Amino acid sequence: MNTKKIQILSVVFFLALCSCTRAEKENTSELTLPDNTPKGQASVVDNESDKNILQVAIGSSDHSTLVAAVQAAEIEHVLVNAGPLTVFAPVNQAFADLPEGTVSNLLKPENKQQLANILTLHAAPGSYNKEALIKSAERGRKLYMATGDYLEIRVTGEDVYVGGAKVIATVPTSNGIINVVDRVILPPGS
Repeated sequence: MNTKKIQILSVVFFLALCSCTRAEKENTSELTLPDNTPKGQASVVDNESDKNILQVAIGSSDHSTLVAAVQAAEIEHVLVNAGPLTVFAPVNQAFADLPEGTVSNLLKPENKQQLANILTLHAAPGSYNKEALIKSAERGRKLYMATGDYLEIRVTGEDVYVGGAKVIATVPTSNGIINVVDRVILPPGS
């Protein structure tokens, strides 16, 4: 290809790029999202990729209370980040087993920060399936959680417990691991 053709193609490419950028700027000024739309990557719709932690939880009828709590705390973005992240996901019954009125109280807007702290205690940076948890327990390690707390991992026979919650299933996702648990993990002293 001669120099003149390369220069012409460069100019055409530059003009196309500029027109796309200007059109994008014009369109974004008109873009408004409803108040209940998740912010950041949580609002991205992608039907091609493997499901992330939030998408798997939303698709699980056993985790509707957890999803409602995540939305009330406005921390959906945490569950869609690239990870890897391990989430200990309490089933609906685990929330129902809390003292009466606890869940409805935590879902109030004025308790959003307390709810976010409790939910964050259910997340650990890294990928920890059941086998990885067993290895950590055998080495006497505690699991570092996103809150900065360390939770004890205990193995009894075939059962694995983290912070007192029994792991009843493990689900791999595109950005980490969901360990389904039978109880809500509460902060120390609660």
